[in-house]
Amino acid sequence: MTEYFFIGVAGTGMSALAQYLAQQGFAVKGSDRQFGQTPPPPSKAQLETEGILCFPQDGTGVTSATNFVIVSTAIEKGNPDLDKATELGVPVLHRSELLARLTRERRTIAISGTSGKSSVTGMTWHILQYAGLSPSLLSGAGLSSLEAQGKIGNGVAGKGEWLVCEADESDGTLVRYSPEVGVILNIDKDHKEISELETLFTTFANNTSGPLIVNGDHALAVKHSKGHEWEFGHEGFHGFQGIDFEPVGTGIRFRVRRQGQLVRVEVPSPGYHNMENALAAIACGVAAGVPLKTCAEALKTWGGIHRRHQILGNVQGVTLVDDFAHNPAKIAASIRASQGFTKGRVLAWFQPHGFGPTKFLRHDLVQEIKAALRPDDEIIFSKIYYAGGTAQQDISAGDLIDDLKTLGVKAFYLPERKDAASTLVRGAFPGDTILLMGARDPSLADFARETLAMLKYSCRCD
Repeated sequence: MTEYFFIGVAGTGMSALAQYLAQQGFAVKGSDRQFGQTPPPPSKAQLETEGILCFPQDGTGVTSATNFVIVSTAIEKGNPDLDKATELGVPVLHRSELLARLTRERRTIAISGTSGKSSVTGMTWHILQYAGLSPSLLSGAGLSSLEAQGKIGNGVAGKGEWLVCEADESDGTLVRYSPEVGVILNIDKDHKEISELETLFTTFANNTSGPLIVNGDHALAVKHSKGHEWEFGHEGFHGFQGIDFEPVGTGIRFRVRRQGQLVRVEVPSPGYHNMENALAAIACGVAAGVPLKTCAEALKTWGGIHRRHQILGNVQGVTLVDDFAHNPAKIAASIRASQGFTKGRVLAWFQPHGFGPTKFLRHDLVQEIKAALRPDDEIIFSKIYYAGGTAQQDISAGDLIDDLKTLGVKAFYLPERKDAASTLVRGAFPGDTILLMGARDPSLADFARETLAMLKYSCRCD
């Protein structure tokens, strides 16, 4: 039996692949720095429930019986497991190489774009599952419906012929995928300059053998369109046109027009960007043979995904939202989505991830946040999340706060996030929304739950 060993198996992309292989009957093992914590993260027990053996990241898990060691871009030279693989001569595959191999085994829908990949991947899988197609899933975030079953919720080996997966551009590996159905949601400055991103997405578009679904309202995405039939958007004529958008509580409602059909769609997730996400997922469903009406029916029961504008609770009129937003476009979309259902102010908090990304996106982050926040809204930054490694620590989140203050934004720097949570909770009034944003840090979900607990016991909400 082929044995795979994942270094950093608790990472979202890695855990999805590990679960997928384990469910297919392969021997799967893995290590992670998080497993050395006391207590270990819940993901360790969840992976072990799937039959994945978990090890400390000290080289003990890689043996002569290991056939392949899987790494991500985050794994650096000097890692004990990687050194052990080199010593034993075990082949090392990048995560994207393994994913590319798996996509050649099934009819694949690959979702790309600098924002919205996890949401559209989850929505598409949900539509195909609702339609009885038993699709497979490889996602960067767990689906809430699967999390409710005690699973991580981001990797499923279905019995059907379709695989729905994310295709990541952040590390340049987008060019390795050749799906039957490809999706380009948007192309915004994130990990790379626009010119570099366009080259990657051009290759991805050329590698897609069947329908290429693109955002017809996004100037850089629509450049790759192969015809109006597989465009989605709200402006002009597209194959999937969204009209009559309106927020409904913490969800949205709109109609989709396609080839003479007009179908009402309701999605229990907030924000205009979620209409775009839903349109993309509907187009994917149709490309896989699901009727338009069935796609719309499926989205009524969409349960959302982990930390993607996830509403954790409402305590006497104060709503708490946890979101993965970390680049300029995502942060702006998350703020605006909160404004759509908030009667009062949006009190936002952001923890930047990585010194390099923060420095690279400094100007864009400041400008997008300035444009998105209303005069009464506020934002707090805490110190940059550092996951280790050799990053040059030559910028502070406080530098961005200074930039925002210069532009007249109500912005504050509280390095320790526990202080930020306390300030947010004390300052929130009924009708306000507390919006927590950040990525990569595995403890952010716990932080959001801790903030909710603080909110429940806040004297203002007694």
